[in-house]
Amino acid sequence: MSREFDLLIVGAGPAGMNAALQARALGLTVLVVDDQPAPGGQIWRAIEARAGTPVGKLLGDEYASGLSVAQAFRASGAIYEPETQIWQIEPGWQVFMSRAQQAECVQAANVLLATGAQERPAPFPGWTLPGVLTVGAAQILMKNAREIPQAPPWIAGSGPLVLLYMVQLLRAGGRIAGWLDTAPVDGWRRAVPHARAALGAWRDLLKGLSWTRAVRRAGFPIVRGVTQLRAYGVDRIQHLSYQTSNGESQRVAADLLLVHEGVVPSIHITQALGCEHTWSAAQQCFTPTLDEWGQSSKPGIFVAGDGGGIGGARAACTRGSLAALGIAVGAGKLQEEHARRLAEPMRRQLASELAIRPMLDAMYPPRAELFAPPDDTVVCRCEELTAGEIRAAAKIGRPDPNQIKSMTRAGMGPCQGRQCGYTVAHILAASHQRPVQEIGFYRVRPPLKPLTLAELASLDGGSGHV
Repeated sequence: MSREFDLLIVGAGPAGMNAALQARALGLTVLVVDDQPAPGGQIWRAIEARAGTPVGKLLGDEYASGLSVAQAFRASGAIYEPETQIWQIEPGWQVFMSRAQQAECVQAANVLLATGAQERPAPFPGWTLPGVLTVGAAQILMKNAREIPQAPPWIAGSGPLVLLYMVQLLRAGGRIAGWLDTAPVDGWRRAVPHARAALGAWRDLLKGLSWTRAVRRAGFPIVRGVTQLRAYGVDRIQHLSYQTSNGESQRVAADLLLVHEGVVPSIHITQALGCEHTWSAAQQCFTPTLDEWGQSSKPGIFVAGDGGGIGGARAACTRGSLAALGIAVGAGKLQEEHARRLAEPMRRQLASELAIRPMLDAMYPPRAELFAPPDDTVVCRCEELTAGEIRAAAKIGRPDPNQIKSMTRAGMGPCQGRQCGYTVAHILAASHQRPVQEIGFYRVRPPLKPLTLAELASLDGGSGHV
């Protein structure tokens, strides 16, 4: 017989842990599953091991704040199962998962997806060379393994995470070869109309200014308005080239290149479930369509945190608590009027936490060239397909992303389109001269993660079907 819960939470980051805390306080039975070995998510990764250590201190106060949340989560009474992968969710809601090579089907009245965000895929010529990583990957190495680059890296990209990582790397005693800032040179002008509203997040503004000052004081080269990034090498990166805002091309030696072009919501599961999605023009991505409690178009499926729209760690915490209130109302544990009273201060807090987002979106829009890579650029890393091959297939009739998948195998690899989906959609939109939101995204099929036959065979015959 399968286990049953009022609420199953996918993800033990800020949103998932706070949702579990609130749900348990309201009397719901809660199971939290996460593919990481410990709670914290990407933002508070390894918080229990790193808090109070030299690494934890250099990561800053906001990182350290995750320890109290993780401790409260551990003591909440929620069942927590790390290193667990969700690979299918069926109506009902039957959630299929694997842990330690054993598969199981769990019955849940409600499912909360707190899967966070992923770094925006930024394909450019040479991005698949060894020695080219994302800034997020480099930060994970710092948090998990206390690793900092031995060779000074070039950092290409823009946005808060780039500034934060550079400050953390400098605090850790690392060096930086240079920063290739890919934000538009007129970004501050775009931000001016949103500046007044952003004053509600004045602490975040001051923090950003302090990061900027620290980066400037470090004295490494900073190049603004960078475009046309390319990496060169045989067995690994050896050089990179770029174009400056005045149109001049530069070429420099490079042992390590870290890139980052913002983050987008992780929508893989909501796409697989057939939830409605809305196109965000500001962030150039799809987000699940949610009600005031974070419920999707599929009753019983909720989304909280950056998976429902980029907002950061504090906003994710608040969204997780709000979703738990809505779930408790549906479960009969809380009267709706009482839930609304409890939610009022949370909603005010959330508005303050999101006040800076319009300004950040205006300052750091994704570069248009990210969505129109040269023909020789690998777009689908799993199947090693180039932008030119995708464009050639796009000329055969008017294929949608799923037909392109059938014709070229783009999106059929282990990442299942997480890395190439948006690029393929933009290439098709340009070929068909249609808005990308009309092109849509891949149709995501289970299993959501790679699954062995042994895991599948381990399912109890009476616990569900596949």
